[in-house]
Amino acid sequence: MRTTVKHLLLTISLGLSLPTLAQDATVTLLSPGTQTIPREIYGQFAEHLGTCIYGGLWVGPGSSIANTDGYRNDVLQALKDLKVPVLRWPGGCFADEYHWMDGIGPRSKRPSMKNNNWGGTIEDNSFGTHEFLNLCELIGCEPYISGNVGSGTVEELAKWVEYMTSEDGTPMANLRKANGRDKPWKVKYLGVGNESWGCGGNMRPEYYGDLFRRYAIYCRNYDGNKLYKIASGASDYDYNWTKVLMENVGNQMDAVSLHYYTCSGWTGSKGSATQFDNDQYYWTLGKCLEIEDVVKKHCAIMDLTDPRKHIGLLVDEWGTWWDEEPGTISGHLYQQNALRDALVAALTLNVFHKYTDRVRMANIAQVVNVLQSMILTDTKGPGHMVLTPTYHVFEMYKPFQEATFIPLDLQCKQMRVRHEMNKAMDETKDDGFRTLPLISASAARTTGGSTVISLANVSIDKASEVTVNLGNLKAKNVTGRILTSKSVADYNDFDHTDRVKPVPFKDAKLKKDQLTLKLPAKSIVVLELE
Repeated sequence: MRTTVKHLLLTISLGLSLPTLAQDATVTLLSPGTQTIPREIYGQFAEHLGTCIYGGLWVGPGSSIANTDGYRNDVLQALKDLKVPVLRWPGGCFADEYHWMDGIGPRSKRPSMKNNNWGGTIEDNSFGTHEFLNLCELIGCEPYISGNVGSGTVEELAKWVEYMTSEDGTPMANLRKANGRDKPWKVKYLGVGNESWGCGGNMRPEYYGDLFRRYAIYCRNYDGNKLYKIASGASDYDYNWTKVLMENVGNQMDAVSLHYYTCSGWTGSKGSATQFDNDQYYWTLGKCLEIEDVVKKHCAIMDLTDPRKHIGLLVDEWGTWWDEEPGTISGHLYQQNALRDALVAALTLNVFHKYTDRVRMANIAQVVNVLQSMILTDTKGPGHMVLTPTYHVFEMYKPFQEATFIPLDLQCKQMRVRHEMNKAMDETKDDGFRTLPLISASAARTTGGSTVISLANVSIDKASEVTVNLGNLKAKNVTGRILTSKSVADYNDFDHTDRVKPVPFKDAKLKKDQLTLKLPAKSIVVLELE
């Protein structure tokens, strides 16, 4: 059973301003579910883009910035604290121009390459296969390799799999050992191309489907390592791509990907990450929640040929996409990260929790210094690091990893917001608006036996009195934390690292089978009941 939501629609003349009425909400926990929320829902994405890799994750062993074998110590610890479950690399669009053999062997002998997708940056390939897979071991996460289909060959990807995972005697295993790694790595997730409909080859789904079938044969399982093979899937509303792959590839793939960005469009200005008005703020949250409808439609298509849900849907790129910060390098996609982005993260994760019968992984874009990142670093100075508001959401939500989803009924008010952020709309047309619930919620039974409940109030200026009916759940104690700030545009930077950070939340009151709290405006609260 999935969460049900019932809303009282507020008729607002402009469809944008908040009501002055009291905003009450009721959450009722239903019978415990059986779906587990995979830890991979909290996956990350690291592309060779801007300073995500060089200066973000990696500074090299000779750097004056404190490091362990070239990995930044501060970033390394932050990712360990986050309990990152899976990390996708090397792209993104970069993956289909990456030739892995350029990134192995002595670093001084590796050839440089031009990053044609992202700013024309010249990279020295000092961060390659060994550096990535060793990083995954250091932070305790699963590696997710995106293979080159666009400009690569079947032989190239097959040999990469052999290099990483074969034990003894094969040519690629011998080459790996000569490069200093005796034992193979465990590599579960293998993406066969990325965005093959666009930067990954501009292919038709029928053509890509045939290519995938070929690649899937030659990317073999070695010495107990079993690959989970992921087809390059659709961009948001391209339902035909999913339909063709399900019909033409079917169970020869373990999963198919899906990309969805909260973005105002792909031409012209996308808007600032930190300077926006109330209308743009509410548009953003309405847009991010549209991912639920997109996921449901792709799931329905998959159900037609795979009713038992053997094939996973992996949302392996998602998040906000704003204009680059003024003064930064064009094509490096460096953007700030405000409380608004944190609310997008919380609302989106609450959606993913509901569909884990099909959605087995999600990877926010990206982990350091790019788009909706967890971490921002000072790459040239003394080595400053900032944890973003989005990082704090992922950290607060850690109890949901591997927890058992609890369906719930949510009753709250909602408002009408425009479909388009930057265009005037005819307000008499219903199709020019979408509805935005003012409260979002999710609940689960943790692996430790407690109950975790997340609540988000997206209203800019109105608190909400929330009642949580616990049903048969027995609890004696409640603790919690809250993430909020004076403005939804507040963010952390190198001069103000803790402007937006979690603090204890002590205003939840537990009485018998009911929990009550006043949920402040523009806030995210995570409660744990024991």
